[in-house]
Amino acid sequence: MIIGQGAYRGGRLVTDEGGFGQLAEACGDDGFVWVGLKDPSREELERAAEAFGLHPLAIEDAEATHERPKVDVFGETLTLVLRSARYDEEEERLEVGQITVMSSPGHVLVVRRGDAVPLNDLRGRMESDPEWLRQGPGVVLHAILDTVVEAYLPVLTGIDSDIAEVEAAVFSEDRHMPTQRIYELTREVLEFRKSVYPLSRVMETLTRLAHPLVNDDLRRYFRDTEDDLKRVVDQIHTERELLDSALEANLAQVGLRQNEDMRKMSAWVAIAAVPTMVAGIYGMNFDYMPELDARYGYFVVMAVVTLICLALHRTFKRSGWL
Repeated sequence: MIIGQGAYRGGRLVTDEGGFGQLAEACGDDGFVWVGLKDPSREELERAAEAFGLHPLAIEDAEATHERPKVDVFGETLTLVLRSARYDEEEERLEVGQITVMSSPGHVLVVRRGDAVPLNDLRGRMESDPEWLRQGPGVVLHAILDTVVEAYLPVLTGIDSDIAEVEAAVFSEDRHMPTQRIYELTREVLEFRKSVYPLSRVMETLTRLAHPLVNDDLRRYFRDTEDDLKRVVDQIHTERELLDSALEANLAQVGLRQNEDMRKMSAWVAIAAVPTMVAGIYGMNFDYMPELDARYGYFVVMAVVTLICLALHRTFKRSGWL
């Protein structure tokens, strides 16, 4: 589905109507076409490939939904695959998508899979600044890449908030252990890591790549985005360590509470053993036993059993077993 298109010359929109071929004719030799597709069909991709001369391997990357971030060059067309990410605060889960950018001096084709990072506002912001858009398709490529990287920051914030909640739950007095939530967060961090870590190598390639779209000025912008990406990578590493520590602490708490339960059970068993022993002795079927004919024997035995049980309870209480 086409979600945005336009022919640009001198940084200004010439037209946003017509087919891909008509847009290419409208922008001329000194302009470029910018087309955005969302979850396109095979037919739409084939029409775009025919109009812009795209390589079949680039189309395969755009059709896939779980490609790793990478950069490829097919002739004058630079193909960039990105993994977009968004954190759903209500559902408390990570949403991952894919954005494939196929760009040359004459066109920018953006194929978006999923709704993780919408790019509708980006086109409007760039159209409002002709000097920005005048720099050509390369600046559009960087703007998309920078938007995706900036969208990683709210994801980190959401995951950090959930990790803080898990840490609080681990050391709370509540008997509920957040083991399942820790594993869920660990899977989300690993999924996020797969989206971010390969992009570091992509950024290194873009800052050194010899291509008509990438000039020295644009390389400086790529390096600035690379610095932001490095901070994201460092934070992901920190989150992984925090989750590992939380899991270890959670398991230690589980073992500690199990030991506490066993001590309490052992203490009550020891207290219950006293009346059980006395009752067992006097329950034997013998005719001649001490105290059987005593007038106050029952009361004496019960008093002694009660005193022993109270003494044991006090001892266990002092030692922390109860």
